[in-house]
Amino acid sequence: MGMPMNLIGRNREIEELDRCLKSDQSEFVVVYGRRRVGKTFLVEEFFNRQYDFSFVGGHNLPVKKQLRNFAKAIKHYAHLPKLPEFADWSDAFDSLTGWIESQSSDHKKVIFFDEMPWIDTPKSDFVEEFENFWNGWAARRKDILFVATGSATSWMIDKLVENQGGLHCRITNSIYLNPFTLYESEQYLRARRCAWDRYQILQAYMILGGVPFYWSLLDTRLSLVQNIDRLFFRKNALLKIEFDELYNALFSHAEYYIQVVQLLANHKEGMTRSEIGKQVHFDGKMLTVVLKNLERCDFVLRYSQLGNKVKDAIYRLSDFYTLFYFKYVQANNSLDEQWWSKHFNSHSVESWQGQTFELVCMTHVDAIKQKLGIAGIATEVSAWRYVPKNDSEKGAQIDMVISRADRAINLCEMKFALGKYQVSADYADCIRDRAELFRTKTKTKYAVVPTMVTTYGVAEGANSSVAQQEITMEDLFRGNTL
Repeated sequence: MGMPMNLIGRNREIEELDRCLKSDQSEFVVVYGRRRVGKTFLVEEFFNRQYDFSFVGGHNLPVKKQLRNFAKAIKHYAHLPKLPEFADWSDAFDSLTGWIESQSSDHKKVIFFDEMPWIDTPKSDFVEEFENFWNGWAARRKDILFVATGSATSWMIDKLVENQGGLHCRITNSIYLNPFTLYESEQYLRARRCAWDRYQILQAYMILGGVPFYWSLLDTRLSLVQNIDRLFFRKNALLKIEFDELYNALFSHAEYYIQVVQLLANHKEGMTRSEIGKQVHFDGKMLTVVLKNLERCDFVLRYSQLGNKVKDAIYRLSDFYTLFYFKYVQANNSLDEQWWSKHFNSHSVESWQGQTFELVCMTHVDAIKQKLGIAGIATEVSAWRYVPKNDSEKGAQIDMVISRADRAINLCEMKFALGKYQVSADYADCIRDRAELFRTKTKTKYAVVPTMVTTYGVAEGANSSVAQQEITMEDLFRGNTL
């Protein structure tokens, strides 16, 4: 099986699947990640849709219908003259075992269960019967490659990856699929012969994030602005109706998750767990679960405050699609299907781009470290806040602090601009004051390095020297070479 040509990035994941296919033991591979990130696409492309058996779980289908669909899949693969009937999952797995045992012994048998969490309906005993199938039969052979995918990341981790019961330590490989980086998003567009420049691609990333499915919806003959109208503002636009499906497909009790992401969307600077806890309408135990699952799915970024590794970590909403939806789609009562075309140059959008660019930088720390020449040096990335004790003091917040083992600290200032960024005298003073406050309050012995991350660089001028190191948009597009 050769390397798939249609996959952008995903080299490490392809290598892992290839290794499992060629190994001399049975392999149980779990592929998980947020909805629309390309899990099924990765598996389908790698195996060229050639399986000894495959089955897709149905969303919200009762056990009887799931079993009937499973029977149809068995009938298809085994070329049975009529549809078998299964009373329960024990029967279904017996039938699957019989079919695989009838295969020749000269190849690894590939079994693919897509959307596995959806198969596990209440009181179906699916997980228990699957454990029996794997432990009692598949794991004892050397020629089974079982691949499970699912968007419900919490189910995939709790029931499979971190299973404390019969599947404990049985997973031989878990592949977490990250959203695309800017570099991978650009590669994807280039493969589709899209001629957008990096500034436009960056703007698209601020709205779509690194979700490959969303990028696949773009009509590259149109401008980005026209695409956003088409995908978000037209009647029944695809990405307008995506929101409800997204959270309901990923999480049970989706309303708790939406409550938290809505709250974080209103606090762009991020919130601590205790700050969130004071404003949500459910208990602390549930909040722990919600925050953990949002983080697992790349919806929330959790980062420590300098000097506090665990306590007072800051949570920030990092799903670009959700942020854009809340800001411009959910509350938009206008029926204007060209709403974005008429407002994309507004002051509101300019302010939103500034905040969202910060988030792009925070999700591309590896590229920033590469540009700074510290890719091989141990670093700790955190935020820093100082709340003034009285009226005579100034407060400060620095969203990205890179503390380095070579005894330097980069204090990153992130600015989105149409051209080279002009540093005003007031802003230069602000950067100096912030660096001085940081030195004083943290009592650091490290060299403090004010660092500017901008789209096109800092314009030459009287105040440009305040930025001791510079990173530009071009640097954020660097490949994944770490």
